[in-house]
Amino acid sequence: MRKAFSDKILTWHQQHGRHDFPWQHDKTAYKVWVSEIMLQQTQVATVISYFERFMTRFPTLIDLSKADEDTVLHFWTGLGYYARARNLHKTAKIIHSNHNGLFPETVEALIELPGIGRSTAGGIIASAMNKPAAILDGNVKRVLCRYYCIEGWPEQSAVNKQLWDIAEKHTPEINCSNYNQAMMDLGASLCSRTKPACELCPLKSGCKAYLANRAEEFPHKKPKKKLPIKATTMLVLQSSNGDKVLLEKRPSHGIWGGLWSLPEISTDDSPDAFLMVNGLKQKGQTETWQVIRHTFSHYHLDISPVLISLQRPQNSIMEKGRWRWYDLANPGQVGLAAPVKKLLDGLGQKLESKL
Repeated sequence: MRKAFSDKILTWHQQHGRHDFPWQHDKTAYKVWVSEIMLQQTQVATVISYFERFMTRFPTLIDLSKADEDTVLHFWTGLGYYARARNLHKTAKIIHSNHNGLFPETVEALIELPGIGRSTAGGIIASAMNKPAAILDGNVKRVLCRYYCIEGWPEQSAVNKQLWDIAEKHTPEINCSNYNQAMMDLGASLCSRTKPACELCPLKSGCKAYLANRAEEFPHKKPKKKLPIKATTMLVLQSSNGDKVLLEKRPSHGIWGGLWSLPEISTDDSPDAFLMVNGLKQKGQTETWQVIRHTFSHYHLDISPVLISLQRPQNSIMEKGRWRWYDLANPGQVGLAAPVKKLLDGLGQKLESKL
């Protein structure tokens, strides 16, 4: 049964699979690992350009391990889920210092490293080392849930365990790398989330969901929960000539961990207290901009930007390493929270139009 399943997938993949991703050429464990991390929670079409820029700047694991965090986060800006980038950086340092720059060669050893889960580890082992190892990303889960009509949300513990058991049962000993890619490609194309092209699928003769005309029911969705709304005020503190904006480095944990962002105050607070505590003097009137909504996986954040022009730029301010003046004309390589980057880009364009 396992061979029949994998043979159908592999035969289909030879003709219809995706073979030209940048991480599939001159394959190394480093390339596969970076692509696997980027592809978590992010579509392939988005990842390709980020991957190519990342590889140009950090062509080897050693280059990544020696870079500073700000530079790494800068090249991740826009991909979201920034803990992925911080863990990527941490793991590069660990592999460089503790493993002589070589990736561990077992799933068990790989999942001990920051940011590498069971599926990512399987992908590295199979794709870069040509050893049999199962994967279970979202595309693979969808294929298996439909093929077996598996009830329940895939992230539930019991359902997830069932899917892993099935994934390992079907993973072939030989040609595992191509098989894993074929499963992902099938899930991303014919077995798509909506309107699956079941008539073209190589697995249709054994697919329980297809045979029962229930394909679009699977996999079952997570029970819907209304996202709460939080609000914050971001202070856009601009130098008197308008060419610099004060940024604050966020803590390494939590939302936007380790990124540079605009200082925040409660929506009930006045900016005056912040300015007074930090020795800053306002020039002119404040300007309140339209609210921006940024949606995270578990809540909406309504951001009220308030532009305040300061009397003069400060060369140093408060704790070193926590604050920096962001040069709108020459921003440098720093990691920025997505809505902050959007605001700063807008200010930069306004500044450029005045020059």
